[in-house]
Amino acid sequence: MNAASAPDANEVVLDVRGLTSAFQLSGSSIVAVNDVSLTVRRGETLAVVGESGSGKSVLAMSIMGLVESPGRIVAGQVFLAGRDLRTLDEEGLRAVRGRDLSIVFQEPSTSLNPLMTVGRQVAEAILEHEPEVSPRAAMDRVIERFRLVGIPAPELRIRDYPHQLSGGMRQRVMIAMALACKPALLLADEPTTALDVTVQAQVLGLIDDLKAQLGMAVILITHDLGIVADHADRVVVMYAGRKVEEGSIDAILTHPAHPYTRALLACRPGVARALDDKPLLEIPGVVPPLDQLPAGCAFADRCPSAGDACRASQPDLVDLAAGHRAACFVAAEHAARPVGP
Repeated sequence: MNAASAPDANEVVLDVRGLTSAFQLSGSSIVAVNDVSLTVRRGETLAVVGESGSGKSVLAMSIMGLVESPGRIVAGQVFLAGRDLRTLDEEGLRAVRGRDLSIVFQEPSTSLNPLMTVGRQVAEAILEHEPEVSPRAAMDRVIERFRLVGIPAPELRIRDYPHQLSGGMRQRVMIAMALACKPALLLADEPTTALDVTVQAQVLGLIDDLKAQLGMAVILITHDLGIVADHADRVVVMYAGRKVEEGSIDAILTHPAHPYTRALLACRPGVARALDDKPLLEIPGVVPPLDQLPAGCAFADRCPSAGDACRASQPDLVDLAAGHRAACFVAAEHAARPVGP
């Protein structure tokens, strides 16, 4: 995949600067997304990876302006096509969501209304943002979108209720809804978690094809580095609410600089390990609770390279190469040691 070959590849669709979101719980402010900055260009797929609890989904909801109480965005800016979404009120945000900025969640069964046909639900998204469109024209567009996402016999499927469709078909409906108004940016938050491996590949391939056809930018949130290798152009690695590494897919897969990124890659199952009957590797310990983060690097207690400096202070992101940055005191040393396939 080569983002540079896409039309308008240099156009920045999303520019997030210093985004910070926190939850007020029991008198304490728990920071779930901590000073995260990133950009996504037209025709590009940016993967955001990390374990559960790393802040990926809260980052997505913060970009969408959907962080619910007791959470709130406390700092930062979110520019979509040059417009700062943080300056908009709720009515202004509703006008943007679904039209310019759309999201696909990981479990379509909880996102679709079981009492409405899927065709009507997608049509409602169109009519909400384009009131000048007639109900008949909206339904015609639903049929076209269903056909675009590979739903067979769309003229019939628009009359189905969610329970009449398979998990893969329901996810295709959600993608059709997200693309109903041809958004500039699609956020896909673990979009294949509830699907079997074959359907996962189909859905991810579909997102790739639609990105190329519609000229969108895509943020793919996942914990699966196999998905990242096949479908991303660039990668942001998050840990305990912070961005700890970012770079091109080649840099991250071959010269990872942060020990956490290297550990994630080491945990990938592979053919060689299976043939040698070797056990899967794992990262010892767990992501620390966000209200109990240490003074230094949050990964220090799980890191084989951690020293006194790591436990004393939080490392800043440092530049290693063009577009490749990592927040680690020994990042350059790690990046100089390539990993195998």
